[in-house]
Amino acid sequence: MRQLAILMTLASLQHPTFYRTTQIDGLNIFYREAGPKNAPVLLLLHGLPSSSRMFEPLFARLSDRYHLIAPDYPGFGHSDWPDPRKFAYTFDHYAEIMNHFTEALGFSHYTLYMQDYGGPVGFRMALAHPERVNALVVQDAVAHNEGLGANWKTRRAFWADRAANETALRTNLLSLQTTRTRHVGSDPNVERYDPDLWTDELNFLNQPGQADIQSDLFYDYRTNVEAYPKWQAWMRDTKPRLLVIWGRYDLSFELSEPEAYRRDVPSAEVHVLDAGHFALDTAADQIAQLVRTFMK
Repeated sequence: MRQLAILMTLASLQHPTFYRTTQIDGLNIFYREAGPKNAPVLLLLHGLPSSSRMFEPLFARLSDRYHLIAPDYPGFGHSDWPDPRKFAYTFDHYAEIMNHFTEALGFSHYTLYMQDYGGPVGFRMALAHPERVNALVVQDAVAHNEGLGANWKTRRAFWADRAANETALRTNLLSLQTTRTRHVGSDPNVERYDPDLWTDELNFLNQPGQADIQSDLFYDYRTNVEAYPKWQAWMRDTKPRLLVIWGRYDLSFELSEPEAYRRDVPSAEVHVLDAGHFALDTAADQIAQLVRTFMK
């Protein structure tokens, strides 16, 4: 542990994180960047309701060897939050903007690290430009219908009839209990979690306009389920290098999902950790080592 701490300190000193903004499709897109410019690129795509901030533990542990790039999607973090009456909050649109983002920064090849919402964004990017993707790292992101368990019954009802179920969806999505559970899940060791994780996110979710933005995006999530067979076929056909990292205490998705990836890509590395939906909360050292070994 002492050696790791020394390495992290050296990495931070030699390759500090920069906080930048660039114009993409008329929007200010914020991103974090660290690591050598000539190193392999690791493009980190965040989940709900987080931002590029969720990847800070990896920036501290991997910037000595990799070029880390973590953008905020429109409507999240420090990127612009355009009015949903004038901007389509859809995963297709996010993938298009993120592809333009990588082009603007000059990245022709990268490994995709996808967590939660990062999965549907990243898979769309991979199918649009497979020649750019060196490998995939999936952390608690679903690509199979069975990965959405009983918790998704009410969410499927929202997709079937938005008007009748929108109030209930918003009440759940914007609640303290849901925001906390997304992190802690069923982990019995709750003292391992910094409560700032969910209180900061709850504050974000209750900012003006966020309820409309997140409702639109969650309604569009149904298009991900429709696209799962396409993503699975692509994985079976191309057999990408694939690392799957999963938190066993994740209550957002089913624990069967990691093995579903192995059905598509038999050579996939699959690791289930003692962690929750945001596994970097408590297992950053393990994940960093897994990524280092995989990226070699």
